[in-house]
Amino acid sequence: MLELKDISFGYKGKRKALSGINLEFPASGVISVVGPNGSGKSTLLKCINKILKAEGEIFLNDRKIQDMSISQIAKVIGYVPQSFNISFPVTVFDMVLLGRRSYIGWNPSDHDIRIVSDNIERLGLSGFALRNVSELSGGERQKVLIARALAQEPQILLLDEPTSNLDIKHQVEVMRHVRDIVWNKGLLALIAIHDLNLASQYSDQIIMLNNGRVFALGQPQVILTRENIRATYDIDVAIHSHGDVQHVVPVEHAVDSDVLACAKFPDRKRNVS
Repeated sequence: MLELKDISFGYKGKRKALSGINLEFPASGVISVVGPNGSGKSTLLKCINKILKAEGEIFLNDRKIQDMSISQIAKVIGYVPQSFNISFPVTVFDMVLLGRRSYIGWNPSDHDIRIVSDNIERLGLSGFALRNVSELSGGERQKVLIARALAQEPQILLLDEPTSNLDIKHQVEVMRHVRDIVWNKGLLALIAIHDLNLASQYSDQIIMLNNGRVFALGQPQVILTRENIRATYDIDVAIHSHGDVQHVVPVEHAVDSDVLACAKFPDRKRNVS
């Protein structure tokens, strides 16, 4: 359903943020994209959503995203940005209704209203529907943005650091909501995330980026190893297993810098399945 072929992107005057990304994604599941700052996590999501124009080809249901309009993409992909500044008063209901703008004309239909109401209820926001978004907590605002993305009725959710700036309760709450929505609706969710332990607990697969390339991918218990984390983050960790979930705990001494220099990045196409 979603395939990336030789995707590269560079910001003006800087080294390439992404280089030679080849990935094929399943139709559904939670896939976390991890890696250190500057590894290309957010850039990858923005290229998939055509916010940034990448080199290479991105296929969505056998159509090139580069040839699709923003409105066409919005009917398939729901995007939740890392941050969202609201400069005007808007209620939770109206914010979620904005997710329907690629479908509605001058006036929303009863069908549009029902979709908005259902997603507000699904995210536990019914008690806030008529409140101004700017009055909500960080966790509540994050759920509003997810509800807005779901109102697009997408096949794919792209979430850029959905747990950033949230306390541990709201981090877990947001990740649970995303996982449950993916399971119940059969969606594909790609989540750029820093917290390796949240990625371990709530992901079906993990893509580990380093220097704009895919360093490793697979199930969390396969990817989150001391060796991979040393090579990617330049830090030593201990790995503790609790059932099928890996818990990553940093330890005091750092890794020699030549570990990073020795890391290899295979260029062959990877299947995320």
